[in-house]
Amino acid sequence: MQQAAWVPLTAFAATLVTVWWLVRSRLSTLALDRPNQRSLHQTPVPRTGGIGIHTGILLAWAVAGPNLLLSLWLALAVLLAVSFLDDLRGVPAIGRLTAHLLVAGALAASLVLEDYGVIGVIIAAFTLAWMANLYNFMDGSDGLAGGMAAFGFTFFGIAAWLAGSAAFALLNFSVAAAAAAFLVFNFHPARIFMGDVGSVPLGFLAAAFGIIGWLQRDWAWWFPLLVFSPFIVDASVTLARRFLRRERVWEAHRDHYYQRLVRLGWGHRRTALAEYGLMLACGALALFSLSLPPLLQAVMLLLAAGAYLILIAAIGRAWRSRS
Repeated sequence: MQQAAWVPLTAFAATLVTVWWLVRSRLSTLALDRPNQRSLHQTPVPRTGGIGIHTGILLAWAVAGPNLLLSLWLALAVLLAVSFLDDLRGVPAIGRLTAHLLVAGALAASLVLEDYGVIGVIIAAFTLAWMANLYNFMDGSDGLAGGMAAFGFTFFGIAAWLAGSAAFALLNFSVAAAAAAFLVFNFHPARIFMGDVGSVPLGFLAAAFGIIGWLQRDWAWWFPLLVFSPFIVDASVTLARRFLRRERVWEAHRDHYYQRLVRLGWGHRRTALAEYGLMLACGALALFSLSLPPLLQAVMLLLAAGAYLILIAAIGRAWRSRS
């Protein structure tokens, strides 16, 4: 129990101190996110906050002493390095995607090859790479990506704890605590962004821990999808919509539903709070549904899908009226 308290507290404290230092030190100008026609902010903002998040996570994991696969450690190291380089000077999209697919494939093979074969590896690798990228796509409004990590990994931790996987729960609580500390500086008006070095590894971890929790029977396959559905649905539907319009889906844009809410006059703060409500509702529904029989679980998933269709239609209607 004493260790259980120290692990997430270490993540929170280390992230809080590191991000505070990054905001106030000369490193605040190391990588600046300068506004352009696709941005929602008006002045340059440091995008090094992810360094603080992952410093807190890694220090907390050092306290916990997790028994994680070497392929996961290597994947995180590669993603942190490539993403930080991208924040500093930019990395071509094909280079980033290649790195993401390579580490996703390696981790997927170590997790599922023996039991699920090549098809399982392909599905898992695609899931890992897509989550890493969609999390990056969704990191475009103050407090949004940090909030999703805080809520999402908290619900992962609760589910793992209830399933008897206490050590795994602590790892998830550590990520949530680090994200919560980052929000002290990232909630509107944001003084720092997490950058690719924060968002890409966080998305990868969400998928990796989702798969690990499923493999060790802490939750059903649909649980991580529902918990992180506020990001998954927005990014996936937006990508599909842009693809059908034959737009360059790999380029930055302001067409996500959360971006539309900000531009419709909701602003960063109100949009973040609304998304937090959605994240809380999805996480609570997912946790509650784990205790239900399979048929009722399917009903709950259908209800969630119906609610998303209503939200998408409502935002789309408001957007068309504005235009």
